[in-house]
Amino acid sequence: MAKTLVKNIGRLQTPIGNYSHKGDAQGENKKIDNTWILIEGEIITAIGEDNNIPSNLSDVDKEIDAFGGLVTPGLVDGHTHLIFSGFRQNEIVLKLKGASYLDILRSGGGILDTVRHTRKASAKELYIQAEEAVTEIMYSGVTTMEAKSGYGLDFDNEIKMLNVIKDLNENTKMSIVPTFMGAHAIPPEYEGKADDFIEMLCEEVMPYVKENELAKYCDIFCENSVFNVKQSERYLGKAKELGLGLRIHADEIEAIGGSKLAGEMKTSSAEHLISIDEEGLAAMAKGGTTAMCLPGTSFYLGVKFAPVREMIERNIPVAIATDYNPGSCPSFNLQFIMTLGYLKYRMTPEEILTAVTINPACALGMGKEIGTIEVGKRADLVIWDAPDMEMLCYRFGTDLAMNVIKKGVEIE
Repeated sequence: MAKTLVKNIGRLQTPIGNYSHKGDAQGENKKIDNTWILIEGEIITAIGEDNNIPSNLSDVDKEIDAFGGLVTPGLVDGHTHLIFSGFRQNEIVLKLKGASYLDILRSGGGILDTVRHTRKASAKELYIQAEEAVTEIMYSGVTTMEAKSGYGLDFDNEIKMLNVIKDLNENTKMSIVPTFMGAHAIPPEYEGKADDFIEMLCEEVMPYVKENELAKYCDIFCENSVFNVKQSERYLGKAKELGLGLRIHADEIEAIGGSKLAGEMKTSSAEHLISIDEEGLAAMAKGGTTAMCLPGTSFYLGVKFAPVREMIERNIPVAIATDYNPGSCPSFNLQFIMTLGYLKYRMTPEEILTAVTINPACALGMGKEIGTIEVGKRADLVIWDAPDMEMLCYRFGTDLAMNVIKKGVEIE
């Protein structure tokens, strides 16, 4: 078994534990200065308290010099729409004229425009585009990410997308958690028949997805002009019956009860939450649902930001993610999202590190494996060209990831 020593770490900073951190614990990080990490195979087996490396570690197979930089757990992007064809730069003109996200969707654009392109694209074409993105994402410090379907909106194309995600997970170094989001929009062929579309997804697509192990979670867009609370409850209820994990796009534009449903059904996460109300906050706190907040979407759409400080005060675990997609956040730069967490959510650097490591890891069912730097955890690490987390939150537009280590192996 190969032994790797990461030495000359200026500061090691990490949350601790296998659980979602909420309230005051959201901002609790362990910090060790002038230290080292020993990796055996894929697993962290020792962490030093100073740079006096024991003599018995002289026989390691590889040494990685951190050159006094900051080392954190590998970042976890807990919400992406990675698989699609057709960027939507043409919508810029519509947005400059005042068209809203829902205005564009109702006119047959938005998600439905991407659906048209994605249905035409071959699995190979989708794979090539996504693989290029995954490579860049990993070099920026992300070692685990979630990826959704949702631009197929029929049996064949949703399965096509999920198979691409499966192939990417198997053939790239990135760990990718698949989510079935067949209920992302109402396709043209089901216009005016949303209930029928939900039934088709529940009775035809979802059982196939589960039987063929193509997804770990199910997600639905609960919003006006998309799917209402009753339809969302039916869809997520079927997913739960089949043994799939639950997630929900809720209260992105209007508070119609999605976050309340998330808390009542104890979904792993609720996404967006820009317009969450008191009832939703109370339900999520009671249900233990992680708030998967997406500041890049608010930034790009020019709308308000989710009330993250209130969520933390209400003991709701908070994660932040990119929401990489072709319409409302065409960026997969999680480092920039961290800066927005500081500027717009008013999160501390410690809270932000928790929000991009252990909290999304737990929301993806991986908290026992990744998300912290501890003995026994998988060696997913990032060495940063920065002295501390404050620098990562302060700088933006510059990639500060110097070395990325995935499963104990340096990404080259």
